[in-house]
Amino acid sequence: MRHRSVATQLSFALNSAANRMVRLHKPILEPLGLTFPQYLVILDLLDGAPVTVGKLGARLDMDTGTITPLLKRLDAAGLVTRKRDPNDERRVQVDLTSRARALEPEIRGVTDRIKSACQLTDKGVDELRRALEALAHPADN
Repeated sequence: MRHRSVATQLSFALNSAANRMVRLHKPILEPLGLTFPQYLVILDLLDGAPVTVGKLGARLDMDTGTITPLLKRLDAAGLVTRKRDPNDERRVQVDLTSRARALEPEIRGVTDRIKSACQLTDKGVDELRRALEALAHPADN
């Protein structure tokens, strides 16, 4: 059996692409004071907040051990609020502050800047996203 080099492996290509995405986002997000995972949280919350920590984690495919420290840092930065759900004390509701909502145009503009840096068309982005979603969630398709 002939072995293939690491450079020909799908895992390597996906890891390289993921790392490049994070590197491309860094200079765009730094002036906003956000890391890549924090950006994902803010972007998701712009599309539907308030939301419980559990639901947010599920939407972003992050476990509580990952999402909770992110939210604590965003709370300390004045970008989100975390409050116990008055109807169910076990749940914590997360919402954006007015400061975070003021960043919406910059946050929403990140995608176009990344698309441009990758020299992708809208169609190319949609095709790539669909292929990656199918890989990430095969049972959903």
